[in-house]
Amino acid sequence: MFAQAARFHALPLAQKLALKINRHQIGYLPIGGVIYKTSQVNRNTKHDLNEALFIRRDRTQDDPDVIAGVPWRGLNQWPADLPGFRETVLDYQRAIESLALDMLALYDIALDMPAGFFRARFEPAHTNLRLSHYPPNLEAEDNQFGIAPHTDSGFMTFLPQSQVPGLEVGLPGGRWITPPVMPGTYLVNSGDILNRWTNGRFLSTPHRATNRSRTDRYAAPFFFDPNTESMIECLPNCQGPGNPPRYEAQTFGDYYAWWVKVNYPHQRDG
Repeated sequence: MFAQAARFHALPLAQKLALKINRHQIGYLPIGGVIYKTSQVNRNTKHDLNEALFIRRDRTQDDPDVIAGVPWRGLNQWPADLPGFRETVLDYQRAIESLALDMLALYDIALDMPAGFFRARFEPAHTNLRLSHYPPNLEAEDNQFGIAPHTDSGFMTFLPQSQVPGLEVGLPGGRWITPPVMPGTYLVNSGDILNRWTNGRFLSTPHRATNRSRTDRYAAPFFFDPNTESMIECLPNCQGPGNPPRYEAQTFGDYYAWWVKVNYPHQRDG
């Protein structure tokens, strides 16, 4: 995926802008396209210094959800003249989603829920692959980052580890660390929906990144989230006397729609 990200981002800007991100959160996001205002770990006021291509589950023109205009279920925007790009990306998405589905059983066990509880709420899962590029030698202003301190909106994020440093993870108490790079592994971040579902038992993972190297840095996070119709309400064994539910019950789709609208200007202006 790092190689495919490099191929895409080497295209002329005009070709990338022809695939500009749309209301389904699919397509090319240029530098300056996001400010993470929902962040609880930093007051972000400057746009991020990265560009990205967002790719969702691949659909066809006759897909009922495409025809109906269901949010987040539009057609992918594929670049022309990149042989093998689409096929490689789709093969990767299928493989990483299979891994993610298998991992849901661990959450059933960890949270004392019936076998298959989480998997039933991920059929089909809400997924998004982000192929990001952090160009070198971009001068950051005060309180500006490659990607600003934030937590992800969903359940799990699978992040293959880059050999180019830049990622930092926030610990309780406010200290930031650089996670050890173990080749061939994934860093798995917990997101806001897992935090809300478990009433804070599983914490969202604060993270940020800045490219201070003299070379291009690429990232390929895969966001793996419940179906948008899944109701997110405090699990019964994550509440009790003295520990009431902290969050209002709502569907993942409603939470996600709020999250992207606050953070992405095109979702407010489009």
